[in-house]
Amino acid sequence: MNYSTQMDAARKGILTREMKLVAEKEHFNEKELMALVAEGKIAIPANKSHTCLDPNGIGSMLKTKINVNLGVSRDWKDLDMELLKVKDAVKMGAESIMDLSSFGDTRAFRRRLTGECPAIIGTVPIYDAVVYYHKALKEITSREWIDIVRMHAEDGVDFMTIHVGINKQTARRFKDAKRLTNIVSRGGSIIFAWMEMTGCENPFYEYYDEILDICQEYDVTMSLGDACRPGCIEDASDISQIEELVTLGELTRRAWEKNVQVIIEGPGHMPLNQIRANMEIQKTICKGAPFYVLGPLVTDVAPGYDHITAAIGGAIAAAYGAAFLCYVTPAEHLRLPDVNDVREGIIASRIAAHAADIAKGVKGAACWDREMSMARKNLDWERMFELAIDPEKARAYRASARPEKEDTCSMCGNFCAVKNMNRILDGEIVSIYDE
Repeated sequence: MNYSTQMDAARKGILTREMKLVAEKEHFNEKELMALVAEGKIAIPANKSHTCLDPNGIGSMLKTKINVNLGVSRDWKDLDMELLKVKDAVKMGAESIMDLSSFGDTRAFRRRLTGECPAIIGTVPIYDAVVYYHKALKEITSREWIDIVRMHAEDGVDFMTIHVGINKQTARRFKDAKRLTNIVSRGGSIIFAWMEMTGCENPFYEYYDEILDICQEYDVTMSLGDACRPGCIEDASDISQIEELVTLGELTRRAWEKNVQVIIEGPGHMPLNQIRANMEIQKTICKGAPFYVLGPLVTDVAPGYDHITAAIGGAIAAAYGAAFLCYVTPAEHLRLPDVNDVREGIIASRIAAHAADIAKGVKGAACWDREMSMARKNLDWERMFELAIDPEKARAYRASARPEKEDTCSMCGNFCAVKNMNRILDGEIVSIYDE
């Protein structure tokens, strides 16, 4: 039986190769997984042309997935360095790579990603249009914006962030509401500026059905972009953000009617006490479509440490329903991240994702922690390194300050509670000072 997309297959009762692999990875019942894909509560981004893809499922009942943003810019043109970051990101456990390139031969880089990288590949066509056409923003036509979407689909990308929710109505609401930091989404600001200069409707909104037809043809997952995401905690949960989310809910329904999978992009900056409510609102308005969040960053005052502020918000968001975390690096708001920044951002996001998986009872999540606890109880350092989320760093810390006795660490030495409890419960004599 033929099918157009993963959602179409699920609705026809067809277990695709991608569904089968995801079910195995997640220790999930195949029929249950198929039902959730059919409903739109799990998305499996898998462009038919991305033949080297190692598929992953995105949904709140699965393990929380991590996305890594990369790409060249006018100030950073080193493609080899970006490819090194891609390889490192995949090695470190990132399930998704998003190419945000905004300079040079973006198509060659994109095709190399979909030709060689097993991770889910995402893009933002709005950025690429500005680069590809080599002309002033206001001179890009509605047809040209749509043509870039088709190009990305042909190139094999698995999901595209389309800033379709900021139409004339939501833009008017944004201007009336007066925000502190206006629109901080790059794609959102570009399409807003184009609408203001041309007086035209957002072409992605006006020709949404045509975009869905493209996504259906190649099985591209629609990532509905949040142009009005808050750029500071003062703007969080304001009318502009919520108005756009309501629009995204309607656009989700329309995508599902054409068997196109959807993920919803969510807030950027948000105080801790608003995160849970935002997750619940999204699930209600968008009928359980997977939620993809940038952070959220829970304070605005930590440049250089925003991987930490994002990990705090990400853990809370995922515990209450977010399915996909976009990593944030220490370089956020400051510069393009280097290799070390990418590593720090991935580890912070993975910690947040795993903490959330424990909280929401994802199958097997807590087993990892139990194994680590057993290794600690047994003072089995090698096993601890194997289980560590970043084995290299754990080994390096241990090696940098060797203890006098190998069964302790340089912090506690003979005062080690684990060592002494093991001994006393085994009936041995414990003598700390003179050992």
